[in-house]
Amino acid sequence: MTLRTSTAAPQRAATSQRIDVARELLLTPFGLDESHLARALAEIRAHQVDDADLYFQYTRSEGWSLEEGIVKTGSFSIDQGVGVRAVSGEKTAFAYSDDISEASLLDAARTVRSISAASRSGRARVAPKKVAAGRSLYPGVDPIASLDSTAKVALLERLEQRARAKDPRVSQVMAGLASEYDVVLVARADGTLAADVRPLVRLSVTVIAEQNGRREVGSAGGGGRFGLAYFDDAQMNQYVDEAVNAALVNLESRPAPAGEMTVVLGPGWPGILLHEAIGHGLEGDFNRKGSSAFSGRVGQRVAAKGVTVLDDGTIADRRGSLNVDDEGNASQRNVLIEDGILKGYIQDSLNARLMGVAPTGNGRRESYAHIPMPRMTNTYMLGGDKDPQEIVASIKKGLYATNFGGGQVDITSGKFVFSASEAYWVENGKILYPVKGATIIGSGPESLKKVTMIGNDMRLDSGVGTCGKEGQSVPVGVGQPTLRLEGLTVGGTA
Repeated sequence: MTLRTSTAAPQRAATSQRIDVARELLLTPFGLDESHLARALAEIRAHQVDDADLYFQYTRSEGWSLEEGIVKTGSFSIDQGVGVRAVSGEKTAFAYSDDISEASLLDAARTVRSISAASRSGRARVAPKKVAAGRSLYPGVDPIASLDSTAKVALLERLEQRARAKDPRVSQVMAGLASEYDVVLVARADGTLAADVRPLVRLSVTVIAEQNGRREVGSAGGGGRFGLAYFDDAQMNQYVDEAVNAALVNLESRPAPAGEMTVVLGPGWPGILLHEAIGHGLEGDFNRKGSSAFSGRVGQRVAAKGVTVLDDGTIADRRGSLNVDDEGNASQRNVLIEDGILKGYIQDSLNARLMGVAPTGNGRRESYAHIPMPRMTNTYMLGGDKDPQEIVASIKKGLYATNFGGGQVDITSGKFVFSASEAYWVENGKILYPVKGATIIGSGPESLKKVTMIGNDMRLDSGVGTCGKEGQSVPVGVGQPTLRLEGLTVGGTA
C-alpha cells in the first residue's frame, strides 16, 4: 500500500485562519458579521446583475530612508475601507468608502445596483456561504513588527557603511526600507468568502561613484512576502556588491553604438522587457476588446520554438505571488506561450466570463478604492539548454544588456522602448567595454520570433518590481534566462 501525504487539511486550516484574522480586523470592530455581507450582496442581486462583490482591506505600511549617512525620514500609515462592485454585461458600477459600517455598506450596495433594472420580485435570495480554496505561499506575519525601530535604523546605517567601505570612489549612498501588512476579505454574490494576509518588504540601496569629475549611479535591492529577518548580513552584502559594481562599471562606460544588431539579455531583472513588451499584451481585457497585438491568436505560433512564457502566482514568498487574487480566486500557474504557441491569456472574472473561459487567478486591484482588472503576478520565460557564456561568445558584433531602467510599451502595436542601465559592447565573442545610453527598441510579438538562443540559467528578479496599469500599481515579479535576439534596434549616443 502506498501512503500519500495530503496538503488539503493544512491548506484548509490556513484558509480558515486567514478568514479569522480578516474577520477580527475588518468586521468585528465595526459591528459587522457575515450576515451583514450577505444582506448587502442580496441588495445588489435584487437587480439583474451578472456579478457582485465586496472587498474589505486593512493596510498598515511603514517606510524609512537614509541619505548623507542619516536616516532623515520615516513614515507610518494605516488605511482601511471597503469597495463594492456590481457587474452587468461589460458595465461595472463601483463605490468605495473608508467608513466600514452597515449603513455605508448598504448605501454603496444600493448605489451600484442601479447599473441594471430591478428584477421582477425586487428581492434576491441569500446565496449559501462557501469558503474559497486558497494557497499557503507565505507566512501571515506582520513584517513591521518583526524588527523594532532602532533595529531598522541600524540596518540602514550598516548598509550605508558597507557601501562606503567597498570602494573609495563611492561618494553618496541612499537606502530605503519599506514594510507592509495587508489583510483583505472578499465576499462574492455567489456566496464565496475568501481572505488573504499579505506581508511585503523591500530593501533598496543606491550609490553614486565619482572619478575624475565623472559621477555614475548604481542601484540594487530586493524583498518579498516575509519578515525583515530576510535582510541578514549576507543579503545586505549582495545588494551592496551589486550597487557599487554597477556604479563603477558605468564610470568606465563609453557611448553606446546605434543601429540594428544582435542583442543578448542577461537573466533575472531583464525579464522586465518580457513583462512589458509581451505580458501586458496577454492580459484578457486587451484581448477581449481586440486591442492587443495577440488578440485572436490562441493556438497560433507567436514566438520562436523553445520560447515558453508563464505567469505564475503560486511561487512561495515571491513579491508577485498571491494566496488568492483580489476576487477570491486561487492563484494559478498559467502557461501563456508554450514552445512558441500561444495557449491563452490571463483573466479576471469579468473578462473570463465575457470570453467564455475560466478565471486564471489574475484579478488584481491596488486597493479597496479601485476596481479589479487582469494583471500579471510573476511573469517569466523558462530556461533552455545553452550555456550563458556560449551565448555571449556567439556575438559577432552586438550588445550584452544585463540590467534595465525604465521603459514603455504600446499595447495595440506591441512596440516598446527600454533603457539599459548596465550594458556591454561585444565583438567576436569578447566583452570589450561597458556602454552608456543604450535604448532597445522593438515590437514585443516580433522580438519573440527573433529569439535564437535560450540559456539554462533562468532566474527570477530579486523582488523589486511594481507594475502600473490604468493608474493602478501592484507588486509583481519577472524573470528569464540569458537570451540572444537577432536584429533588434539599439538607439545609442555614439
